Amino acid sequence: MDAPPLVLVVSPEDAGERLDRWLAARLPEHSRSQVQRWIRQGRVWVDGTSAKPAHRVEPGETVAVHIPPPEETALRPEAIPLTILYEDADLLVVDKPPGMVVHPGPGHPRGTLVQAVLHRCPDIQGVGGEKRPGIVHRLDKDTSGLILVAKNDRAHRYLQRQFAERKVHKEYLALVAGRPDPAAGRIVAPIGRHPVHRKRMAVLPRDPVTGQSRGREAITQYETLASYRLPRARGAAPPFTLVRAVPLTGRTHQIRVHLAWLGHPVVGDPVYGPRRPHLTGPRLFLHAHRLRLRLPSGLERAFVSPLPRDLRQLLEGLEPG
Repeated sequence: MDAPPLVLVVSPEDAGERLDRWLAARLPEHSRSQVQRWIRQGRVWVDGTSAKPAHRVEPGETVAVHIPPPEETALRPEAIPLTILYEDADLLVVDKPPGMVVHPGPGHPRGTLVQAVLHRCPDIQGVGGEKRPGIVHRLDKDTSGLILVAKNDRAHRYLQRQFAERKVHKEYLALVAGRPDPAAGRIVAPIGRHPVHRKRMAVLPRDPVTGQSRGREAITQYETLASYRLPRARGAAPPFTLVRAVPLTGRTHQIRVHLAWLGHPVVGDPVYGPRRPHLTGPRLFLHAHRLRLRLPSGLERAFVSPLPRDLRQLLEGLEPG
């Protein structure tokens, strides 16, 4: 039996966007092809009427999504230690270590966060998706820090709605090359699949005539926290800056793409960084540091994950300034 529909309301700034693209952006744990399939199956209704994937949404329209029940999964629980910062009957807040993949995929069939959580909480099997049980949002493999895991379907829908409505506040810490100018600001640049390198994302320019972009709306706020330089640096060695980055949208690789586009790639980024960096770290210097949201119980909570030891040690090897 299907769960009650997820109901979303179109905001004025989203007017004119395709229904499938708009909905996929608000359901980050589901692909656009999945969303298109649901629309064609009649699982998506706009103001009480079934719609087509190409429908252009209008402000105030109510979109009801009947997400299909999860299929059987062959995932095997694994006894992998986890750092749990918070747990109640509805969710876990996990401090994910670097190097851990969130869910199984090509090249990563085992050792994932999902399999570790299944060992700790067997009842989440099938919650929210057949291969990503309980997962509400994602972190890249080499990004450490806070991630939410729902323990039941009600909590999963509740948390997913908060992400869809942009009510979850996320803060990341990143060390970047150079010194952003201005020291604090907002990056507004649409992100989509790179036109040539299909495994990468990129800022896609808007058409000068139509103003349209093939990318999705992406907004990141940033703020300078501290400046560093290489010890005994001479000549043209660039400075480095520790920034707080707050993504207001949830695009793939958003912070990494936006900071690189600004001219300040994240230290240790093998995809969006320079081929010959002045500073090499143990990994990508990106950490999901703070998370604030309303729990299914109704309480508003904030969670903090300190900067991990490997990233602290890298900073300690630099000089202030």
